[in-house]
Amino acid sequence: MPTTEKPYIIVAAVDYSGTGHLALDRALELASEKRAAEVHVINVLPVAQSGFADASSGTWAGSLPSVKEAGEQLRTYVEARLAAFRAAHPASSIGTENVRAHLRLEVPSEEIAQLAADVEADLVIVGTHGRRGLAHAILGSVAEATVRLAPCPVLVVKPKALPPAVPAIQPPCPRCVETRAATNGAEYWCEQHSQHHGQRHTYHQSDRVGSETNMPLVMRS
Repeated sequence: MPTTEKPYIIVAAVDYSGTGHLALDRALELASEKRAAEVHVINVLPVAQSGFADASSGTWAGSLPSVKEAGEQLRTYVEARLAAFRAAHPASSIGTENVRAHLRLEVPSEEIAQLAADVEADLVIVGTHGRRGLAHAILGSVAEATVRLAPCPVLVVKPKALPPAVPAIQPPCPRCVETRAATNGAEYWCEQHSQHHGQRHTYHQSDRVGSETNMPLVMRS
């Protein structure tokens, strides 16, 4: 008796940002490489941060859209992204029958992981904004939390970016060099730069730990 092959299932998390676009596009690319595949696109309304449910009207307090509006927005978004992908990849076999949209509420990372469990996903794809410092501490990282919670491998995608600029190292100040030579190292900075560096950057031969050890000079505070 013939058996039906289980499709390769990918969950792609979107938030309508550039990283969300990347996550969905990557999911469609990988799905196109499989003989049978499904892409489940999820968007999560962070209700706990913005309001509370009004069960009678089906809407949410605060600035969030209604559930109906959010669902329509998600369907329109997925259809547009899928159409753009198919236009750019005419040989792809991925069509509307292979893509499903899911709107969920509350905590994004938990809902992404739960959907992955619900549909028996083989892979989750989520974008990262690369937040650091205070923004990362306050907002947390959906990608990091999803990696911890998901029952399957998680692919984290982010936009390509140029490496941070390397700071230009300037040559030494000629007047500082002259000052060091004229004072036999007793003073390191010219008059202009001594105002910036101050006495804490003045080195003395007596600061050497020991002539036999040839240790570097110690900076006085």
